[in-house]
Amino acid sequence: MENFKNLINGKWTGAVSGNTLKSVNPANSDEIVGTVPASGREDVDNAVDAARRAFQKWRLTPAPKRGEILFKAAELLHKNKEELGRLVTREMGKVLPEGLGDVQEAIDMAYYMAGEGRRLSGETVFSELPDKDCKSMRVPLGVFALITPWNFPTAIPAWKIFPSIISGNTVVFKPSSYTPVSAARLVEIIVDAGVPEGVINLVHGAGEDIGEYLSTHPGIDGVSFTGSTAVGTKLARICGELDKEISCEMGGKNPIIVMDDARLDLAVEGAIWGGFGTTGQRCTAASRVIVHKKIYDEFLERFTAAAKRLRLGDGLKPSTDVGPVINEPQMNKVLGYIEIGKKEGARLILGGKRKTDGDLQKGYFIEPTIFSDVTPGMRIAKEEIFGPVVAVIRAEDLSDAIDIANAVEYGLSSSIYTQDVNKSAVAERDLEAGLVYINAPTIGAEIQLPFGGTKKSGLGRKEAGGRGGALDMFTKWKVIYRDFSGRLQKAQIDKD
Repeated sequence: MENFKNLINGKWTGAVSGNTLKSVNPANSDEIVGTVPASGREDVDNAVDAARRAFQKWRLTPAPKRGEILFKAAELLHKNKEELGRLVTREMGKVLPEGLGDVQEAIDMAYYMAGEGRRLSGETVFSELPDKDCKSMRVPLGVFALITPWNFPTAIPAWKIFPSIISGNTVVFKPSSYTPVSAARLVEIIVDAGVPEGVINLVHGAGEDIGEYLSTHPGIDGVSFTGSTAVGTKLARICGELDKEISCEMGGKNPIIVMDDARLDLAVEGAIWGGFGTTGQRCTAASRVIVHKKIYDEFLERFTAAAKRLRLGDGLKPSTDVGPVINEPQMNKVLGYIEIGKKEGARLILGGKRKTDGDLQKGYFIEPTIFSDVTPGMRIAKEEIFGPVVAVIRAEDLSDAIDIANAVEYGLSSSIYTQDVNKSAVAERDLEAGLVYINAPTIGAEIQLPFGGTKKSGLGRKEAGGRGGALDMFTKWKVIYRDFSGRLQKAQIDKD
């Protein structure tokens, strides 16, 4: 077990209170991964003050120089990928290939945003008047609060930190208190890459203690939040009243549509990965599979048989397919939804229980669970469960399937399996989701395009790269007109 600290103005320090939090391995609750400070409001004040003081110098650092630091961070992340991936698995529970993938996303984002140091482009256009030029440029907002969840403890912080600092902002980063050690190691690497004091500040602590305080702090100019819809909508409302920029990436109830012409082997494989990858603990997890009535029974039989072969266990073991859920409260929430599904009249055809036999007895393991005969109005078909539970729903045709897919309050990710290009065109047009996959599951977004949803899945700007992505969140536009005519010219008025 290691002891980790907050980072404030370049100094590693404990909480003012001296209190600490423990990070526990969800596959073995006896194993403490590390301890971190249980920060309070004074710690947040100190971190925000450090970020504000560092901002003036950092914003004037040439963007290509900022990019060189991010490039070095990418190289260090790549060098330490194996160690960091194993840490993600120990602390969050996902299987090792996914833990390594978590780190790879951070590497990809660091390289991508390092390149933006030589872009960050605006535009230059001709003026309607002589001897005058016009241009627009991106400028940083100031100090950002970055609040991240536990399910991607390296990737999601990287999605926020790297675009923020390449844009010239400084940050106060509050990771989840369930996976703080992975966050601390990420920040250590960024510091080793040469980020100046105060540009990145790390404050550990429980969300209920300091999350809202940090977001609403008068020294914070913008907030980037990933987490639950309940918390995100509350923060968005508060920040709106305070005129703070805010982006919220929140929950999902994501559908896979399987049409009667689909390749069933491929669709089953996608539904397994979408529903049970990361133990269903992704905002993009495929917790609903909507199947055409003609192939419903055959799909269900194949899907159930494939799920039965999944092996529960510690994610560090090569034989493991599905790891634990993050902690006991989340386990109880998932088990509670399974009971709700049974009471609603859905047919439990696989799983539904906690597993405690053998090496699983000290972890938070839930069997991969499948419900059939689910109707769209059931709670298990509408509410985010965030665990290894999949509801299989029957559809009459494509139109019915799309209606079922859209009949929830979320709109993050969606998928359709079909060999008909016309059906796929209709689906990509009509599915109410920020992400649409064709012949692929609902997970697998790449960092060079924007990431985020509609309805209650997302508010404000999107994450990741590309046009409309994170750089639009972390910069504001400034338009500059320069008149070198030596005389007063009046736009729209000085015209023949």
